[in-house]
Amino acid sequence: MERPHTTPKATRIKQTCTALIVGLCGQTAQAQVVDANIRIDQFGYRPDDRKVAVIANPIIGYDSGTPYSPGTSCELRRTTDASVAFTAPIIAWNGGATHAQSGDQVWWFDFTAFDQPGSYYVFDPTTNAASHPFTIDPCVYVDVLHQAARMFFYQRCGAPKAVPFAEAGWADGPCHIGALQDLDCRLYNDLSASTSKNLSGGWHDAGDYNKYVNFTFEPLTDLLHAYAEHPLVWTDDLNLPESGNGVPDLLDEVKHELDWLLKMQNNDGSVLSIVGVSNFASASPPSADAAQRVYGPATTAASFTASALFALAAVQFANAGQTAYANTLRVAAGNAWDWANAHPGVVFYNTGTVGAGEQEINADQVFARKFAAAVHLFAATGIPTYRNYVDANYQQMHLVQWGFAYPFESAEQEALLYYAALSNATPSVASAIRSAYTTSMQSTNSDNLPAYLNHTDAYRAHLSDQDHVWGSNTTKGHKGNMHGSMVRYALDPGNVQSYSEAALGFVNYFHGVNPTGFCFLSNMGAHGAENSINEFYHAWFTDGSALWDRAGVSTYGAAPGYVPGGVNPTYALDGCCPTNCAGLNALCTAADVSPPLGQPILKSYKDWNAGWPQNSWTITEAGIYTQAAYLRLLSRFVSPACSIATPVHPVQTSAFVYRVFPDPAIDQLTVQSDRTATFCLIDAMGRTVRCRPIISGNTTLDVSDLAKGLYVYRILAAEEVLATGCLVKQ
Repeated sequence: MERPHTTPKATRIKQTCTALIVGLCGQTAQAQVVDANIRIDQFGYRPDDRKVAVIANPIIGYDSGTPYSPGTSCELRRTTDASVAFTAPIIAWNGGATHAQSGDQVWWFDFTAFDQPGSYYVFDPTTNAASHPFTIDPCVYVDVLHQAARMFFYQRCGAPKAVPFAEAGWADGPCHIGALQDLDCRLYNDLSASTSKNLSGGWHDAGDYNKYVNFTFEPLTDLLHAYAEHPLVWTDDLNLPESGNGVPDLLDEVKHELDWLLKMQNNDGSVLSIVGVSNFASASPPSADAAQRVYGPATTAASFTASALFALAAVQFANAGQTAYANTLRVAAGNAWDWANAHPGVVFYNTGTVGAGEQEINADQVFARKFAAAVHLFAATGIPTYRNYVDANYQQMHLVQWGFAYPFESAEQEALLYYAALSNATPSVASAIRSAYTTSMQSTNSDNLPAYLNHTDAYRAHLSDQDHVWGSNTTKGHKGNMHGSMVRYALDPGNVQSYSEAALGFVNYFHGVNPTGFCFLSNMGAHGAENSINEFYHAWFTDGSALWDRAGVSTYGAAPGYVPGGVNPTYALDGCCPTNCAGLNALCTAADVSPPLGQPILKSYKDWNAGWPQNSWTITEAGIYTQAAYLRLLSRFVSPACSIATPVHPVQTSAFVYRVFPDPAIDQLTVQSDRTATFCLIDAMGRTVRCRPIISGNTTLDVSDLAKGLYVYRILAAEEVLATGCLVKQ
């Protein structure tokens, strides 16, 4: 059977880049190939961070037919000339045992001691195998953060995705503003004009076009805390329509969702629960979706959820100098709190009526939303009534009640920690909260810091077996952020480095240090990830689309930077299989979905976006909650000194900084350079096919007449080779 994990043609061509550069630069080193069993962060590493490549010998799973036997040491080599920069022995994980969650025998190549900026790859001289290339640079994650943040722009509902804010391949008009849609949204059980409301705006929740108030709790909590933790990281130049308005673009994006939540609030303070369709209708692109949209009634849960988010946002917008908007949010938070307190137990179970998933939450979760609202309202207003509620009820929160910190209550735990950090919190309550969280993270829950210190996970991003469920990438992000919160709140000063390294392990997991070898972000080949996700479940980037399906096959593929749901060992074909799937029974063949079926936990993944009855959404669907958890985690490793506008893949050779884009190129190529130089292209036969002068700044070159294929470029000045790299011409 053909190996199921394939890469687009352009990426496969680029994987030969290092060997081609070596050959054309006249080196005598043997040609090497990228081996998927050498797993690194495909974007790279900051110089002072822990840097560990994982080398795998697959024993169990779909890739067990491609065993790998490494040598005793590995090298770090420069991509410019294949010279050896660093050598160290590899260390067998757990004495050579097979890691149960992955089915792999694993070695670690630790090159933390090497800290020189540049472009490198890991090389095994015994097998002549190489990793994907990557960068060591203090700002290596800046462009990745940029692309991941822009996912929310592409998820905007009712707003145009127009050039230049959208890349040309993903431009679209405003969606869901047609007849009987969000500008004229009707109550789900009364479609008369008297129930019409303007409920436009906000974000599509996931791969469908529905919008759920309760499901905004985690993503907005994560994004608002991401801003609070590192406000200087979030600048005003993410190429959004609001960029340049003096407000950090992350807050501009959050405001797009908050403005929708404000529209969902009734005059009495109550908050409506959901906007969506009464069936599974959708269209590609979003602007083509003409299905009628309806809304669900106000509920207690939605009102407490909105109250918590309005109040937390009021604090952050006030801190950013947006006083008027902060006041609007503060008032809305109080009104929602008052209504929900006066109307307990108001529920709406929408399954089979509106949307694609049940939006109602259980009683424990409603209580936790109320508690978070009280915390945030106290922070926003200082009114003692809210502190009194917190002090009277904190022991019922699971963190304190159970003495157990875990990633499925990340936002709830964050509310407790946030309260404990307030200067006017009750000292004894704050101390009890800090103690409960610290003890569970530090020692009593073996899945937390002990898992990192004990090397429990061969891939350095531990979740327990039972925590790998639908949406495991959300859970991975939350667990990484739990370690990050130990650092943010200075809860265990003696172990700060270990918590930071543990959090970074989850970043590396997302970027390729995992048993699938995928960078779990979509279509990032032009942004440094040679083996990123090619497709995921989404109504826009739908299966079979000539424009937006699989990267490298369809014209554009999906927009860059989306994080899919992640591995899911509970995956199964739809219950209609094998004989009751309305003409689609042929899709019930288990071999077609193995993986994810029949795999170790961390290989329960397939890079595909098929709909019913294969139901790929339980593996690959992206969601605003998954994205926000990852974005907050990544932002912890971006220094405020690194501008968001830093060029993609800055490379420094003899203090030379440049960027070559787009890659792949079609008709035009831009070279961004900090000096005057000469730019040359060499084809795969070693022939110089073009040399052109470039100036300091941006130089645009016409490459429309060049044949498709792989080229090496050299940038020269006074006979000195300043830089060398690879470029794909399409």
